Parts: sequence; C-alpha cells; structure tokens
Amino acid sequence: MENVITISSILITVGVYLLSRYLYFRYNNPLINIVLLSASAIIALLVICKLPYAAYVPAKDIMTFLLGPATVALAVPLYRNRHLLKQYGPAIVFGVGTGTIASMATVLFITQAGGLPRDIIVSIIPKSSTIPFAVEVAQLAGGNPALAVAFVVATGTFGSVVGLSLLTWFKIHDPVARGLAMGTVSHGQGTAMALLEGEQAGSMAGVAMALAGVFTAVLAPILITIFVG
Repeated sequence: MENVITISSILITVGVYLLSRYLYFRYNNPLINIVLLSASAIIALLVICKLPYAAYVPAKDIMTFLLGPATVALAVPLYRNRHLLKQYGPAIVFGVGTGTIASMATVLFITQAGGLPRDIIVSIIPKSSTIPFAVEVAQLAGGNPALAVAFVVATGTFGSVVGLSLLTWFKIHDPVARGLAMGTVSHGQGTAMALLEGEQAGSMAGVAMALAGVFTAVLAPILITIFVG
C-alpha cells in the first residue's frame, strides 16, 4: 500500500507540474508561477484527500534526490554557452558579487531597523543563496537553520514570480543580464525560470547561483561579525 501511495504521489506531482508548465506558457502570466502553482495544488490535494504529509514524504525524498543530478545537468547549457564566460567573465564576477553584497546589506538594514532578534537576522542574511549554503551560514553564526530554509524558499518563490517581470519593466532584455540577476537573487527557482527563457539565460543563472553561494559563505560571516556581533 505504501509503495502504491508513493508511486501515485510521484505521478500526481509530475502531472501537476506539467499542467502548471502548460498554463505558464499558455497564458504567459508571471502570477502563474510553476513552483508556486504546483506546490499549492499538491497541498490542496493532500488536504482534500486527507492524506498526511508523512505519507507524501517517501515520494518527496525520491524527487528531492533527483535535484542533485538536475543541478549537475546545468553544466550542459553552460558548456554550450561557455563563450559567454570568456566574454563577460570579470563583469559576471563583479555583478554577482555586488548583487550578493547588496542583498545581504539590505537585509541587515531592514532587520536591524525593525529591531528583530539576532537569531532571526542571522537566519535571513543568507536568504539569496541555496539552502545548503544558507543552513551552514546560519548554523555557524548562531541562527536557526529551519528559519534559514524558510527564508530561502520564500525568497526564491517571490523572485521567481516577479523577477522576470521586473527586469522587463526596467527594459532589461539581454539574456545574460536577466539570467545573472535571477540566479543571484532567486537561486534555484530563479534559475529554473531563467531556463524557460532560453539556454543563455539559464546557463548564466546557474553560474550566478553558484557564485552567489560562494560569496555568501565567505562574506556573510564577516558582515555578521561587524554589524550584528
């Protein structure tokens, strides 16, 4: 019975994803975000079917395991567009570094101005990096890993919903710039949305996601020590 539920959950999740993807391309509306719509639909189905989350966990674990190979697969579009690294290398490093610092500095200013506790501030600072980086930074600085994960997911979801539309609104149409912006701010979810626009944007988003994680791991502890204590 457990295997049946697991297989059914995987098939339903894939089906919901494909439907969300179809709707996104059909209506081209930023509010029809694939990740947000899929997650909402799965949660609704679990509630309607009165299926506890614990029953969905085995299927989730299998699909989560595939994130590793999927991340490695980002090397394929990057390899095809490796000439962009040679052409824009210094600009990419500078842009991602500046964006990462700006993201963390903004968080520091807003959270400290709001008088939030230290553990919450520390947990929010690495929000624009991927979960492994954010959790390690939060743990080492005395933050809450669970909160760090929540802020990373929320940042990625919000960025993937409004990011591309904001870039278009500001008349930023170059795929390299769009990809770097999405990968720097919205990590994996932003990279997924950039890939939907094309290989160039997706490959640059993958580079930005990796660089942003490295910059966060190196700079976040320094900023926390200086400004948070």
